[in-house]
Amino acid sequence: MAGMLSVGITGLNAAQAGLTTTSHNIANASTPGYSRQSIIQGTQQGLYSGSGFLGQGTRIENVRRSYDQYLENQVLSADTKRAALQVYENNISQIDNLLADPTVGFSPALQTFFEGVQEVAANPSSVPARQSMISSAQAMVARFQYLDARLSEMRDGTEANISSTVETINAYANEIGELNQRIVIAQAAGAGMPANDLLDTRNNLVRELNQLIRVTTVEESDATVSVFIGSGQPLVVNTQVTQLTATPSNEDPTRLAIGLQMPTGASIEMPESLLSGGELGGLLEFRRDALDTAQNKMGLLAVGITEAFNAQHRLGQDLDGNLGTDFFAQLSPSIKPVAGATATPTVAFGDIGKLTGGTYTLTYTNATGAYSLIDRATGTAVNAADVGLTITPPGATVTGESFLIEPTRFAAQDIRVAIGDTRLVAAAGPVRSVERAGNLGSGSIDAVTVTDATGFASGNPHIPNYTLTFNSGSNAYDVFDNTNTLIGSVAYNPATQSAGTTVTLPAPLGGINLTLSGVPTNGDSFSLQSNTSGVADNTNAVALGALQTTKLMLAAGGNPTANFQSTYSNLVSEIGNKANEIKVNKTAQESLYAQANATRESLSGVNLDEEAANLIRYQQAYQASAKVMSIAGSLFEEILSIAR
Repeated sequence: MAGMLSVGITGLNAAQAGLTTTSHNIANASTPGYSRQSIIQGTQQGLYSGSGFLGQGTRIENVRRSYDQYLENQVLSADTKRAALQVYENNISQIDNLLADPTVGFSPALQTFFEGVQEVAANPSSVPARQSMISSAQAMVARFQYLDARLSEMRDGTEANISSTVETINAYANEIGELNQRIVIAQAAGAGMPANDLLDTRNNLVRELNQLIRVTTVEESDATVSVFIGSGQPLVVNTQVTQLTATPSNEDPTRLAIGLQMPTGASIEMPESLLSGGELGGLLEFRRDALDTAQNKMGLLAVGITEAFNAQHRLGQDLDGNLGTDFFAQLSPSIKPVAGATATPTVAFGDIGKLTGGTYTLTYTNATGAYSLIDRATGTAVNAADVGLTITPPGATVTGESFLIEPTRFAAQDIRVAIGDTRLVAAAGPVRSVERAGNLGSGSIDAVTVTDATGFASGNPHIPNYTLTFNSGSNAYDVFDNTNTLIGSVAYNPATQSAGTTVTLPAPLGGINLTLSGVPTNGDSFSLQSNTSGVADNTNAVALGALQTTKLMLAAGGNPTANFQSTYSNLVSEIGNKANEIKVNKTAQESLYAQANATRESLSGVNLDEEAANLIRYQQAYQASAKVMSIAGSLFEEILSIAR
């Protein structure tokens, strides 16, 4: 009877364990990260009797957690990409909405500015028109600065989010390290049996950490888990935790760089390319690929307008008869020394059509000014002139010293209108042509265009008087200076060029182009002189207005391909396309995550219908075992009654 009673007790204990485990599953059906548990039963070792081995009941071998590392890794991989894309989309949509807004975007301000220029071209002597041009320029500058300020606010927010995310990563890493220790202690006390609930808690922390930064995990033989980031940099090993740091970058102190803190307290900066996935990876990628692009290319547009408009304005003449000065304040590339470098080069803008909005690292290769220039986006060496820059190193340099060059990064912030006096608007051309009375032919000079004012006097008169006289024998205009000395000639054949042709005068007038037309007779002449009464002249204002539609930017194959408006439109399109790409990828990644999570939940999740069935099954087993014990007790009573 004792054997039957003990067998019943083992069955009763097994059923009770099943009921307890099932109840635990039901209670945690909605607990995030919980893995369904089930009991694993085995038979007790049989007892030998003369007629064979008799069973001794059952035993609980283990409480098993329904968990698969492969499925878990699939969920982690999908989730970290989803989190990165979500953060990227949230941020880039702000830039997209800002730049594409038809009211606060840049396009209306640019259009209004050139409308002001066209108004001066139509009324060059009008002071209100000149004031309108200056005011519209100031409004355009204010729009540049507003957009840059909004982008800078986003940058500040991004930097703050990077810092707080790193702090959260460190907190999760510390908790995982502590749980590693608790799991080791718990399983040692439990004869090596898995501490299921602690393992679930740790896995849940790993999932939350993975949403912040892509991690890989390795389960060690002592049940601890090692967590790695990047290309294998350890974050948690056993109970040892390495802290991440977010400190000013060595190359650019205005942006945070992620590093690993060493036991000595020093921090080793990690390349951003290694920190992919999760919210941190999304923030870094957004900052690098979208935010930097937006600010650099807004700066590119500011540089293009400033350089082109100033260059043309300097070729004009103001109301006082002086050569034009810079309409906008001069801009210059940003140069930042790396690691305390001292031999700062002089960097200026060259051909604005070749500017790309990129950033570069200059490194000296010897002590006499030789250097390499690396495009940070591609990692390839470039020539300064090919990217629209002129670089002049100092006479003595230090081999290995580096500088970060951001040609257009702060241009939208720094652009300013340089003049406030309406008289300083250089609407007129500094040189004019006058037809001599008595010319017999129909020859004419239709336009005088100054392309280079080098050698001109700043005040009027800018040049001495010159005379152009047609020579029918040579089919050319002979050019004489004010002493009637021949300085050269320009070919002109009335038979083939009477419809109009543009010629460049010989030195020292090489910066002046004339548009010739008609059929002059021999001896017909024209005077070329300073524009002493150019108050109503609009020659340069027309040239300034023409800059609106002239392709000056984004050279391809050596030729500019975009005007100012299309340059801005390209930026809006680039950001918009990227935002749409991220949105599509995020939607796809959410679907992949949902599929991976559903597959994992099919194994690890709690099915309440199944657990309800288990409750009934274990209840029946419990009742049956209790009946066995009841019968054993009755039989024992029968034996005792025989003895009485």
